[in-house]
Amino acid sequence: MSSSSQALTLVSFALLLICSIPLLADAQQSPAASDECADPSLDSACHNVPKALRLKLIAIPTILIASVIGVCLPLFARSVPALQPDRSLFSVVKAFASGVILATGYMHVLPDSFNNLNSPCLPKKPWADFPFTAFVAMLAAVFTLMVDSLMLTFYNRKKGGAGPSTAVVADHESPEQGAHWHSHGHGHGHAMAVAKPDDAEAGQMQLRRNRVVVQVLEMGIVVHSVVIGLGMGASQSVCTIRPLVAAMCFHQMFEGMGLGGCILQAEYGMKMKAGLVFFFSTTTPFGIALGLALTKVYKDNSPTALIVVGLLNAASAGLLHYMALVELLAADFMGPKLQASVRLQLICLTAVLLGAGGMSVMAKWA
Repeated sequence: MSSSSQALTLVSFALLLICSIPLLADAQQSPAASDECADPSLDSACHNVPKALRLKLIAIPTILIASVIGVCLPLFARSVPALQPDRSLFSVVKAFASGVILATGYMHVLPDSFNNLNSPCLPKKPWADFPFTAFVAMLAAVFTLMVDSLMLTFYNRKKGGAGPSTAVVADHESPEQGAHWHSHGHGHGHAMAVAKPDDAEAGQMQLRRNRVVVQVLEMGIVVHSVVIGLGMGASQSVCTIRPLVAAMCFHQMFEGMGLGGCILQAEYGMKMKAGLVFFFSTTTPFGIALGLALTKVYKDNSPTALIVVGLLNAASAGLLHYMALVELLAADFMGPKLQASVRLQLICLTAVLLGAGGMSVMAKWA
């Protein structure tokens, strides 16, 4: 299982590197380099290279720390009884974080893609004649569904040879008595209970599904984080970077809480948890460092950069929409825990609105 997840992570990073290669080339497109396509920061009072560099060097460790705190908070929740996955408060916190991820896709990533692919710096044909952003986001959502389904099928077949009588999650020790099983009820925790083999198998299938959710969600977040970090690192506008640093810290912290809750429910070992935390926490600082390295050749408004970044943002938005709505919110709200309590449903809905609303307000700056 760990080898397949590592392969998925390597594929996502390879995709990012391949897509960033065209950014190194200055787009040899028609010299329609009109005034509106020139670098707006050059003639602006906000253009200050030394100050911008100082802010970016501050942003790298600051965003890194905020990301680590956000993704690790749910992982340390096991030591807090009120935040155990089987408690109601955990469902409320997870609903808040799911709202953050939903708003990230709709309010941050998707509008950026529309702005990039509808830029006047791109030729009107074909970019103004077809809604590429919506089309790519739709394909990304369908592709995410395909990956989600195929990965789950692969895991189930890989583990299916053990048979229902031995369907015990490998991360936990076997029970002392043969009549007891580890039951993982819908990813909301684990408890010792007298259970039938079918119940144990259902619990293990849910655990595998939780692990697929973590890997696919991490892939979408990694793409978005590198792209936004690249833009920040290449910018020389102090007026753009200063509010973006603060907004990105909150953004990464809340997004990390959503991912951390999923990692907690996936019940990975320490090695795998550390790897997921590392990749999430370092992608935005890596993007900023990459932008710093490409400052001389990377231009936000070059046709190549607009197309590559716009398509990546559209794909990331489609993935985040699917994961937030289908795998996180719908899975929880249609599950037995929330269906058993109207009061808890309303509280979680309020939490979703608060998370999505707070992230929407941050769209003014990031």
